[in-house]
Amino acid sequence: MEAALDLSCAEWVRSSYSSGDEGQCVEFAPGIAATAGVVPVRDSKNSAGPALVFPAAAWDSFTTALRGGEFPTA
Repeated sequence: MEAALDLSCAEWVRSSYSSGDEGQCVEFAPGIAATAGVVPVRDSKNSAGPALVFPAAAWDSFTTALRGGEFPTA
C-alpha cells in the first residue's frame, strides 16, 4: 500500500477549460509533480473532497492532446 499524499499545502490552479459560472470547475496542483511525480486533480466546488492523482507523464500527455484539439469540445 502506498502512503497517502499530503495535499494540505498544495497550490491549486483552476483549469482554463473550466467554466466560470460555478459549473464545470477543475483544479490541479502542478507543483506536486516536482516533488512527488504526480499531478493531483480535484473538483473546485468540493475542495475538501477527494483528488484524483495522475502520473506527471500521463498528465502531460493529456494536456498536450487537449491543447492539440484531440478531444471534442461539445
